Amino acid sequence: MLPTLNGRIQTRIFMLVVLGGLITLLITPVLPGDPGYSMTYTVLATVLVLGVGWELAYHGLMQWRWEKDWPTLFGLLNAINEGLLVWVLLELGVVPGLDSGVPLSTFLVMFLVIWVFIWIWTNGPMRIFNIRWRFFGGRLV
Repeated sequence: MLPTLNGRIQTRIFMLVVLGGLITLLITPVLPGDPGYSMTYTVLATVLVLGVGWELAYHGLMQWRWEKDWPTLFGLLNAINEGLLVWVLLELGVVPGLDSGVPLSTFLVMFLVIWVFIWIWTNGPMRIFNIRWRFFGGRLV
């Protein structure tokens, strides 16, 4: 069974909150520019909120595909458009909770490390530890 819209949203939220939160906790002290936890968690929350919107857009686009799903590589490449949108919003200063800008190097390292780690975990070990995940349409609850 393919992950449903509800399952993809649940998985995205869970992965960003749990794994993304843990990774952010670990990498913030070594990020370039010494951003601080409030900045990195605000960026993570921005990715989470916008990601739910992206899932809705992806769902609409997938309705045009025969399989009604993305190839796995598309899931990895989605980092490009999602990262660009978050970066543009950060640069425009429309993200609440951030007084100053986020350095590009800080954003790139944080975003890419979290994105790649979550993508690898979701497409590998999570399917081993949670065998029934795909039979429930990707839902975790």
